[in-house]
Amino acid sequence: MSAENQPKKDWKKKLKEHYRLVVMNNDTFREVGSYRLNLLSLYILISSLIVAFTLLVFTLIVYTPLKRYIPGYGDYAQISKLNALQDKVNKLETELDDQSVYTSNIKKIMTGDIETERDIEDKSSNQPVVAPKAISRIPEDEQLRKQMVMGFSNQNNGAKSNKNYLPINLPLESIPFASPVKGIVTSQFELNLQHYGIDIAAPSNTPITAILNGHVIIADWTLETGFTIGIQHDHDIISFYKHNNALLKKVGDSVKTGEAIAIIGNTGTHTTGPHLHFEIWSQGRAVDPSKFVKF
Repeated sequence: MSAENQPKKDWKKKLKEHYRLVVMNNDTFREVGSYRLNLLSLYILISSLIVAFTLLVFTLIVYTPLKRYIPGYGDYAQISKLNALQDKVNKLETELDDQSVYTSNIKKIMTGDIETERDIEDKSSNQPVVAPKAISRIPEDEQLRKQMVMGFSNQNNGAKSNKNYLPINLPLESIPFASPVKGIVTSQFELNLQHYGIDIAAPSNTPITAILNGHVIIADWTLETGFTIGIQHDHDIISFYKHNNALLKKVGDSVKTGEAIAIIGNTGTHTTGPHLHFEIWSQGRAVDPSKFVKF
């Protein structure tokens, strides 16, 4: 037993044996310093230094920006952020282009700067082949309808399905329109004079109500029409209410039939007194409101 345990004892003894480290001048051999140590203490000292250095490097890498200079790590992190930012920029550019087209088409409808069936027929009469009446839909109106359907199907998260907002071409005579205001019709629908609606005189501060359920697509002020509000309805119908004194709804609001949306007024340059200029657009074309709404 003593012979088997002898190597282990010798190894342990060697670790605890003391040595003296003497530092001498190489030329004079004069002793400069002397240090007493053993192998165990030297091993512990070196191990402690290695552990401390490792912890220091780990801390610097994890909690300081030095990790960005590690080959591979910094490039990967920056590339990921740049890709995410580029995706956001591309998405914003697409939304901005769509919004510009949408706003341009809405302004054309509000100001009457559009091409009517008569304009198209006049142009077609000068061509060798007469175009059919089906081309009365102009590209701006087609783009406007697409933007409205896509925009409002995304805005209404409470809707069960986008199909609830797709246009259904029902006859206007079968749709139960409500009157926006009770009053006297002072100006009729005149397509030739580019008067795309009717004027209804009513007392000041009279509330104006929505003719159908829908969503507000525009609520703004223009120089010619003053405070104007537009509502997108089902069946590809849009209604406009112009020259208001105040607007009670904002863009994106959901409205119900008969709900107050504005206050009658006399705003804008194209007005001569408190009245409502009311328009109905069906499938991109202005129609005579008096044929479908009782005032």
